[in-house]
Amino acid sequence: MLKDKNIILGITGSIAAYKIANLASMLKKEGANVEVIMTKNATEFITPLTFETLTGNKCYTDTFDRDFKFEVEHISLAKKADVCLVAPASANVIGKVSNGIADDMLTTTIMAMKCPVIFSPAMNTNMFENAIVQDNIEKLKFFNYEVIEPAKGYLACGDTGAGKMPDPEVLYEYIEKALSPKDLVGKKIVVTAGPTQESLDPVRYLTNHSTGKMGCAIAKAAAFRGAEVTLISGQMQAKAPDCVKNVNVVSAQDMFEAVKEAFPSADIIIKSAAVADYTPENFVDHKIKKKDEDMSIPLKRTEDILKWLGDNKREDQIIVGFAMETDNVIENSRAKLSKKNADMIVANSLRTDGAGFGTDTNVVTIITEEVDEELPKMSKFDVANEIINRILEIEK
Repeated sequence: MLKDKNIILGITGSIAAYKIANLASMLKKEGANVEVIMTKNATEFITPLTFETLTGNKCYTDTFDRDFKFEVEHISLAKKADVCLVAPASANVIGKVSNGIADDMLTTTIMAMKCPVIFSPAMNTNMFENAIVQDNIEKLKFFNYEVIEPAKGYLACGDTGAGKMPDPEVLYEYIEKALSPKDLVGKKIVVTAGPTQESLDPVRYLTNHSTGKMGCAIAKAAAFRGAEVTLISGQMQAKAPDCVKNVNVVSAQDMFEAVKEAFPSADIIIKSAAVADYTPENFVDHKIKKKDEDMSIPLKRTEDILKWLGDNKREDQIIVGFAMETDNVIENSRAKLSKKNADMIVANSLRTDGAGFGTDTNVVTIITEEVDEELPKMSKFDVANEIINRILEIEK
């Protein structure tokens, strides 16, 4: 996604400026062309040479620098930029841009931009909470600039509270989001992810090896592309994306109830969670003590969520299910497509290298009534985008 993209990093006077060196390196490794503009105060915290070394490009600090090619630098940078991230964004620069003041290289470049511009405020808690600063942040949002909510924690000044710049990994995701196509704007998408837990007693439960990575990747990709996403997740290891509404559940029944509640307003439901097929017939309210003999646990079927969705879907809704198999992947998945009245099944096998639980990659076959399309091994985020692409083809 980032290969050959022109990304502008605007750095202002804040101790958090040093973190942007790591971000610049991350972007460069992904094939992006990274240009850095620093305010004069920013150069007091980290040198321009650092960014020139990391990006291979001249670092801009002065609008009237004579050491330049014959072009108006702030205009040419603005024209070729695909996205601009101002991080850390000081109260000073936020105030300037929100009120139309352009008096240095960074602010004049921003004023000439038509690409997405993102601000990541970083400052003392009292400064961030100051009514004037908050008003300026609201102005930025009004003028369609995106503002990243600062993290809370211990600040360099010794205070604790809001004002920390998020980690470079979070900033990287916002850049990815800005560069994603916005072909899902106006769509409401429900995604399920992770395992369910079926309690046997207050101590033990039945579950599976799902981590929730695939479901979180789908939720993130859909949100990046403009959808309003509800992620219904079990007790998963993966972190839910910040850009979605997360509904946390425990059991298969909990997930069924949450899906039923979100179902009426959803345009697309993607059920990637590994929901338990069986649950203990009886919950014991005390710890079951170990005995000398073997023990058997009576089980009963859980609600089949995908079948319920297929039986109750409207003509304008799309239902996507997942199938994890070890044998006869295509045959079993195609049978599932028909039995559950789904529009698409995303199938994979635990026996395939790079697929399965807990990996960062996946190898899937997308199955509809018309086709079986096997995709090559790729990251789960890339798989998520391919799934969304195929869903959009069904809609057409």
